[in-house]
Amino acid sequence: MNAPLSTAAVRAQLYTEMSPLNLTPLWEVLHALVPPQPATPCVSALWKYEQVRPFLMRAGEAITADEAVRRVLILENPALRGQSAITQSLYAGLQLILPGEVAPSHRHTQSALRFIVEGTGAYTAVDGERTTMRPGDFIITPSWTWHDHGNEAHGPVVWLDGLDIPMIRFFDAGFAQNDSRKSQAVSRPEGTSLARYGYNMAPVRGNAPFGATSPIFNYPYERSREALDRLERDAPLDDWDGFKLRYVNPLTGGSPMPTMATFMQRLPPGFSGNPWRQTDGAVYSVVEGQGEIVIEHAGIQSTLAFGPRDHFVVPSWHTARFKSASGCVLFSYSDRPVHQALGIHQEERLS
Repeated sequence: MNAPLSTAAVRAQLYTEMSPLNLTPLWEVLHALVPPQPATPCVSALWKYEQVRPFLMRAGEAITADEAVRRVLILENPALRGQSAITQSLYAGLQLILPGEVAPSHRHTQSALRFIVEGTGAYTAVDGERTTMRPGDFIITPSWTWHDHGNEAHGPVVWLDGLDIPMIRFFDAGFAQNDSRKSQAVSRPEGTSLARYGYNMAPVRGNAPFGATSPIFNYPYERSREALDRLERDAPLDDWDGFKLRYVNPLTGGSPMPTMATFMQRLPPGFSGNPWRQTDGAVYSVVEGQGEIVIEHAGIQSTLAFGPRDHFVVPSWHTARFKSASGCVLFSYSDRPVHQALGIHQEERLS
């Protein structure tokens, strides 16, 4: 008579014999699938613009905008190398366009934002309307809209590209199409979208031109900075965010894009904020000034000191707090609208 198998051996035999049927035991992975708190593989990271810019300029020498279609250096999370992702749901990259170049027209299901980092005078065109790019401007490319970029100025122009590429990839819902034209025909004067929707008013008749995406595709920095200045003069200071505003879709009051929320905030001189954490990972672009962010996760603490045009990422459920001796302005974007739509968004403001 054979001795009875041990419990471990019984289980091992079960796993081996059911594997050809593509079956696996939940109890072996349950705690990893349903963790007690978010357990992102992502890590916080900082990209200093003074270190990145020389590589952008070298890329300008190595390949044309026409050859590359989009000449971009991807900001990859150090823990997600090779995945073209800054978090598990978001993409970030710095795009360069040189004088006289055109990044050819195409469209895709991925939503995109452009946040202008350096240079003035380039343009982006979306479905027949152009807008001039200026530092600090937040520009939207709605899903499945024709868009191209050009530089008619005398110097290089660089902007941050933020897209929901990893999210769309997760849903296996990515489509793209190249235009037969290099540049699309301009059919509306610059500023038409802002005139129609940017003054707390909207046309009496007509549907939203871009569905769930904001009909305004350029939110000028001049207006955003003016709003922050007014808050700094008249509103109470928030102990976590300083003075922070979210960009809105004027037709809905919600986020400008269905998959990404965008924000602009001012940390006044001498700001030393309280810690916070949230389930939506956030990507930051430093517009003005200097400061630092202290990030803690899994018992490890790091301090990222940032200056103008630097970029950094705060992953999901990492505890963070801001400090700024001289004051600064920060643009950021995250996947918060998806969290909110699914009813899973969590945020803690700690003391």
